[in-house]
Amino acid sequence: MNATRTQITGRIFRKMWQERTLASMANFVTDSIKDAVKSSILEEASRPDSKLWSAADSDGQTKPYADLKSDKETITMKNSLMTGYNHVNSPISPARLLMLHDPLDEWYLDSKPSGLSAPPLKPESDPFLLSKDDMKTLSQSIRSDLIGSDHPVLSKAAAYFFEEGQDGGKKVRPMMVLLLSRAMKIHTKQNSVVRPDLFQAQRRLAEISEMIHTASLFHDDVIDGADTRRGAPAVHKVFGNKMAILAGDYLLARASIFLARLRDVEVVETMSTIIEHLVRGEVMQMKGSDVGATENERMIQYLRKNFYKTASLMANSCKSAAILGGYNDSIVGAAYRYGKHLGIAFQLVDDVLDYEGSASTMGKPALSDLNAGLATAPILFAAEMYPEQLIPLIERKFKYQGDVDVAVDYVKKSGAMKRTKDLAQVHVEIAIESIAELGPSIYKEALVQLAHKVVDRTR
Repeated sequence: MNATRTQITGRIFRKMWQERTLASMANFVTDSIKDAVKSSILEEASRPDSKLWSAADSDGQTKPYADLKSDKETITMKNSLMTGYNHVNSPISPARLLMLHDPLDEWYLDSKPSGLSAPPLKPESDPFLLSKDDMKTLSQSIRSDLIGSDHPVLSKAAAYFFEEGQDGGKKVRPMMVLLLSRAMKIHTKQNSVVRPDLFQAQRRLAEISEMIHTASLFHDDVIDGADTRRGAPAVHKVFGNKMAILAGDYLLARASIFLARLRDVEVVETMSTIIEHLVRGEVMQMKGSDVGATENERMIQYLRKNFYKTASLMANSCKSAAILGGYNDSIVGAAYRYGKHLGIAFQLVDDVLDYEGSASTMGKPALSDLNAGLATAPILFAAEMYPEQLIPLIERKFKYQGDVDVAVDYVKKSGAMKRTKDLAQVHVEIAIESIAELGPSIYKEALVQLAHKVVDRTR
């Protein structure tokens, strides 16, 4: 009996010693080591060729998800995909592989706007009037049909930006999808097989796009510590950080369910890519630009980040609307490019408004990007003219007292705001050019007007 008690007591003491030892070891993991590990992870994740995004298969073969580097490699990849189409990692549509994995190698930084002005606005082709009824019922449809939870708080949090009085967002993404869906209808071939519920499917796609966008806002506001969004308290300020994150996750989960119900595997693949891009963009934003990077390298990294965080959702949503319609690669590509370049222009204008706007017009405080330590297009353009004054501020993320005021002064006297607006105009013109091959219709005219309104907006 005594021997048994001695053994039990010994085991208890050994267990206590092990736990104390582990606790002591954990205390040795200093904040500096944690920061070093975090920095290493962010460094790897933010690289365009990171294996986190395009790893090799177990057999050493490059996955089809890797960016293609040359025409020869493209041909090789296409041939391998056509012969091994049933491989578990093969994309759904090999012919559209390059579109799905845009190399993002042209930003038109040296281009100048042509001076193309918006055509006279006719009431029948006003994008907001044409979309008024669709936009009016969009939030209601999402609330009643797409969001459903047995948990009242989760349901309330998830529907926060879709409630009446709170759904004041611009809804540019669903508007683009629906206008484009109607504009492409003219290209439906006679005697071709078209799904009978095509426009209903495209409308559901527009709703899914808005749900993904809203989920990203929930997550972004927690990460950035934002107080307001769309002129109202941010979700995490009302429901707490944990519930805001869960509500964002829930929106993505519900969007995924209804995406699958569209029953188009290529659309599922395309829209799923958006979520990957949102994560990549957020990682790039957390990391910031590399210390010692050139002004051009910083700008390219910033524009890639913008594509992942903003333009990818627009581009791939527009592309998915074309895929649902069964249109040829040329029309699908036109839809993708329209969304991509309008998305890039949209974010560039947002960057300008962060300097020129106010809390009442933007729904969030002015200079929120600078105060969050983010270097956007205006400050990056200004740094090309005043590198000695601005590069140190950018690298320390404007964290010293007075850094933000200094940055604003140099942006104003450098002409950086005009350069940012000009670059936005360049991308708007490319977006408009992209849909030139669409047949004439009031919806095509509305898409042109929408592009001009994006670059001319004040909120």
